[in-house]
Amino acid sequence: MKSEFCHSVPPLDTIIYGDCREELYRLPEKCADVIFADPPYNLQLSNPLRRPDASLVDAVDDTWDTFANLREYDAFTREWLTACRHVLKDTGTIWVIGSYHCIFRIGTIMQDLGYWILNDIVWIKTNPTPNMNGTRFCNAHDTLIWAKKSQHEKGYTFNYRTMKAANDDVQMRSDWYIPLCNGSERLMTDGAKSHSTQKPLALLKRVITASTRPGMTVLDPFFGTGTTGAAAKALQRRYIGIEREPRYIEAATKRLAAIEPASCISDSEQVDLDAPKPRVPFSTLVELSLLAPGDILTSSDGKSTAIVQADGTIACGELRGSIHSVAAAAAGKAACNGWHNWLYRNSSTGNLQPIDALRTIVRQQLSNSKDERKRSQCTSS
Repeated sequence: MKSEFCHSVPPLDTIIYGDCREELYRLPEKCADVIFADPPYNLQLSNPLRRPDASLVDAVDDTWDTFANLREYDAFTREWLTACRHVLKDTGTIWVIGSYHCIFRIGTIMQDLGYWILNDIVWIKTNPTPNMNGTRFCNAHDTLIWAKKSQHEKGYTFNYRTMKAANDDVQMRSDWYIPLCNGSERLMTDGAKSHSTQKPLALLKRVITASTRPGMTVLDPFFGTGTTGAAAKALQRRYIGIEREPRYIEAATKRLAAIEPASCISDSEQVDLDAPKPRVPFSTLVELSLLAPGDILTSSDGKSTAIVQADGTIACGELRGSIHSVAAAAAGKAACNGWHNWLYRNSSTGNLQPIDALRTIVRQQLSNSKDERKRSQCTSS
């Protein structure tokens, strides 16, 4: 049955039965880090869609996608987007997906309500449904609008380095090539599609990976068969779903029960990629006695040695300067990363290791000190 009360705490990892235009206001204010919305597209299909051989196409003809006119659709869109502002954190972002039938109208309304658009992402379907009648171009993409809650908010999450690393160290672009949901991923009920517009899990995983960190809450006001929840659970995020069709809730509940969170995701993994690491000058290693003046460093190719100086510089013959400049000059290169070029001898193992290993030790000490300060502040408060 539909909710008849207001939630004092966010009902995490839960599917709420009801209309999102009502249920969003029953949730605590500013409880969602990210919203992913896949609203009705208002496809305006007035007649059955058939192939050239006259066979019927399994098109989107559900009653929830039917609106009397564009004015009614715009009013519906404004209502749910306004309700989303109630639950979205000030530092949160919202993703809305749609086709050409609706996305431009949605984008206008989002801007009217104060959302600030960050990107429009083009999801290019690598296996699109062909245009059956040959009367127009094959519609091979949907558009996602990614927006923050207000123009001046700077604190939203974007895991730029993670996305770049996942894209073979090339900046990820706004054109995403992902196939339509099909095969074993497509949920079926009694031999038919459980949902006519089920989105591929790969699409939602990319959205969630890009704009959240582990433990954050993703809210989907049009939950359907639970792709957002499945992606969130797999990536160790929390989810809140709202859905008004009982048959979709049943399918989503079974689906989510079978999802196992990935075991190789951790907060530190995300932070290492996405948070700027504290700068550690080479001189700090000398100041902390991790290296001593007079210690010998060996280049990674074994061709050069350098002596650590008391002031944090190094000397290689007549060359003297930073670990980077001396490494580059000794190798005859325009530039060189000294942290990886110079090796020191580990006193415990006797092995040569990059001096970057010592920098990692310092960063860990800084992190431990920061955590200790936080614990002290919490205790004192």
